[in-house]
Amino acid sequence: MKTDLRKVQHCLLPSLMRGLGVALLLLFLACSKDDPKQDYNPLIDDPKPEQPATPVEQPTQTSYSEQYRPQIHFTPAKNWMNDPNGMVYVDGTYHLFYQYNPQGNDWGNMSWGHATSTDLIHWKEQAVALTRDELGDVFSGSAVIDKNNTAGFGAGAMVALYTSASGAQQQSIAYSTDGGKSFTRYNGNPVIRNNDDNLRDPKVFWHADSKQWVMALAKGWMRGVEFYGSTDLKSWTHLSTFVVDLPGRPSLQWECPDLIQFGNKWVLLVSVNPGGPILGSGTMYFVGSFDGKEFKADDLNYPLWLDYGMDNYAGVTWSNTDNRKIMIGWMNNWNYAGNVPCSPWRSAMTLPRELKLTELNGKPLLCCPVVSEIDKIAGQWQTVSTDALPLDAKKSAYQLRITVSMDQNTTVTLSNGNDEKFVFDVNASDRSLTVHRTSATGRTDFNGSFSIPSMKAPLNMEGNNVVIDLFVDQSSVELLTQDGAMSMTNLVFPQSIYDHLSFSNATGSAQVRPLSRIW
Repeated sequence: MKTDLRKVQHCLLPSLMRGLGVALLLLFLACSKDDPKQDYNPLIDDPKPEQPATPVEQPTQTSYSEQYRPQIHFTPAKNWMNDPNGMVYVDGTYHLFYQYNPQGNDWGNMSWGHATSTDLIHWKEQAVALTRDELGDVFSGSAVIDKNNTAGFGAGAMVALYTSASGAQQQSIAYSTDGGKSFTRYNGNPVIRNNDDNLRDPKVFWHADSKQWVMALAKGWMRGVEFYGSTDLKSWTHLSTFVVDLPGRPSLQWECPDLIQFGNKWVLLVSVNPGGPILGSGTMYFVGSFDGKEFKADDLNYPLWLDYGMDNYAGVTWSNTDNRKIMIGWMNNWNYAGNVPCSPWRSAMTLPRELKLTELNGKPLLCCPVVSEIDKIAGQWQTVSTDALPLDAKKSAYQLRITVSMDQNTTVTLSNGNDEKFVFDVNASDRSLTVHRTSATGRTDFNGSFSIPSMKAPLNMEGNNVVIDLFVDQSSVELLTQDGAMSMTNLVFPQSIYDHLSFSNATGSAQVRPLSRIW
């Protein structure tokens, strides 16, 4: 998946031949912008598809310990990663595919990396699943289990649906009959043809009432979501188009849609970039109805945001999980994704979240608490009675639970011995929370847009006390109300993990429990 290769390719495709002259090189540079995706063209840079890589060497007790390496979040052993895609659950295994560069730590050579888990917490990196071919790079998409053999690839085949991206963005499929270990491309690709670069990220599910597969496709800079239907995953018919004009946000790029059913209500997730809740990337959602052909949004004050931080993007849900709606997101932001100081890997996933549609003051609210499986790596809760958190010597990661009274404003500070600190304010007057990510949190000098003095979110709460969970890792803080009604996900790069806690007044209390490294 992702964005503006199109502008480069539209400028160059008529002249992309051997022996480019100086004039064409200047034209190439003129068409490029800061986004590294715009400086890459698979037709020039990588004319021959590479073979899928062998599985990486699995981590040991002493590996995966580089500075800033997350200890409870999935990261590839090395190289660039962005959007999660193709997530599917089958035979007790969660498959996580993701946008991946097998050849380097920057965006490019887009392929599907692959990791598996039996508990959503511990991950094993597998061989690269899909690499680019004559139709272009393998951008984002989804995977389903074809239980009834509607496509003819075999009952129970795992079918991956993805965007083939070159000058145009077209939809293709591949299938696996060995549980995702290897894939065969369908020889009739692309299954949805397209002549431009604003149709991508197919998310597919079986709609029982209309007895068909339904595909949601994002329209990129054209804004909106296209819906298609199919009975065999190979021949697709256009069903409808959904778009909502968002006042003050005319230039949003729509990506990574996901249509999810919650009883008699449906929720449409859409990732947008730029134009998130603060700046850069973000994920919004719409609540409404779906009849097998058309999604209609309820009359609400859009956009509604799933996460109010800077670093939860492109999240979609696992398929084949029955009534559980489990999402994971890319923990980064296109404003600075290529600059974060991580090596030999770049980017992590969020902790998996279980989506739940609830109500607050008579209006729908999509909550996203961390999955209960986090308990598998959690130690015992301990009361925090001093400034120093009672953590073990390794201090790999932890969950901090604080309770704050809404009788007055409270400032909460996490800090370390290097005088670095992560500060947020609980504002009683308007029941909101404000996070400060400045140079005080750690490294911010790698990109001018990383330092954000103020990120504000509604607490979405009732009652006189708010309970806030913080999942603190080596380079991130995921801050959520206990029920997931408010979420703020942010990268941070301190020299060492924050291990001290203080309140601006005596109204706060806290508990902490260690989280064991997943490697």
